[in-house]
Amino acid sequence: MRTGHILAYGLLGLPLAFAALPIYVHVPHYYAETAGMQLALLGAILLGTRLLDAGIDPWLGWLADRVARPRMVAIALVPFAIGFVALLNPPTQNAAFWLVGSLTLTYVGFSAASVAYQAWGADIGLNSGLRTRLTAAREGFGLLGVVLAAALPTLLAANLSEGIERLSWILPPLLLVAAIATFVGVGFKRSAGLAGTAQPDHSGTASLLPSLRRVLADIAFRRLLGVFVANGIASALPATLFLFFVADILQLEKASGPLLALYFVAGAASLPLWVKAATRYGRVYAWLAAIVLSILAFAGASLLGSGDLIPFAAICIASGLALGADLALPAAIAADLGERQGQAGACFGVWNFVAKLNLALAAGLALPLLGLLGYTPGGGAGLASLTFAYALLPLGFKALAGVLLWRWRHSLEF
Repeated sequence: MRTGHILAYGLLGLPLAFAALPIYVHVPHYYAETAGMQLALLGAILLGTRLLDAGIDPWLGWLADRVARPRMVAIALVPFAIGFVALLNPPTQNAAFWLVGSLTLTYVGFSAASVAYQAWGADIGLNSGLRTRLTAAREGFGLLGVVLAAALPTLLAANLSEGIERLSWILPPLLLVAAIATFVGVGFKRSAGLAGTAQPDHSGTASLLPSLRRVLADIAFRRLLGVFVANGIASALPATLFLFFVADILQLEKASGPLLALYFVAGAASLPLWVKAATRYGRVYAWLAAIVLSILAFAGASLLGSGDLIPFAAICIASGLALGADLALPAAIAADLGERQGQAGACFGVWNFVAKLNLALAAGLALPLLGLLGYTPGGGAGLASLTFAYALLPLGFKALAGVLLWRWRHSLEF
């Protein structure tokens, strides 16, 4: 497969990730500040909708093994775009109902597109090395999308909330251009080494439950999920609480966009290095090195206070470098396991279910807990609880992920 085809496949990852950052990072803070929603109600809504979103992923993965994956991607992009615009433009009344409806529409479209898109990449990669490059291209473009989403709100308007509203209208044209480039560059038809299995094999996919049992019967996949869960929770907690930490602990709300951009630029820049490291030392050892780097980088975050811009920027760069490995290497291993089973769609359905469950638990449990402990966004109470949830709790989960990855390293590299 030529580099141009790999880049064409990866390009669609840009608008998908462009929308993911506001959904998972901006929405909690945006609805708490702009709509004035209580943290307990907001956390309950985010938990409920994200659990619903995660729950449909295994079914979407099963579906992606039975229909043409490019066609499934194309259809799913429509509700995704409509829901995203609605999500960031809530009415002045009934914001809670609007949040539930717009999130549900966005999640269904986003999830269907993501599962089919990931499975499509597993199809067109003929070997482990190529699947790693395809995954890196998808995640690399995704990081560029995240950087745009992080930087644009402060450029589009002086007020962050108004900038987020304007951001929503950029997605539809961006999504259209990227989708056309991907579909034209990769193609719908079967082509060895290029378009792969656009129409999946129906064997072994007659019903959902046997397909899921087959996925989970693979001990290597179960172990990979175990590491992925611990590592994912460690990432989801800071992602959910980032804006709160920057605004109330560091007192640097206006710097939140550039800091997010710095984090994701570092992640994008590190991707080629992690691909090379994975080629030389193996994906498991490269991922383990990234986990250690992340722990070392994030350990000092709990010591920061008002105005500590430079130290926090350094933490963002170092932890961003580790992010590249977290995005590319586990998913590439999962793609190999999916192809080995002959049902990449089902594997990525379970994979995305676990990823979203991490995010759901982070928002649904951390936000109400902080509310109970007295933390109020924009106030001075409960700041110690915020620091613990943002900076210290993730370190424990990262350490657990590293221990599990080391223990199971021989069964995850093949």
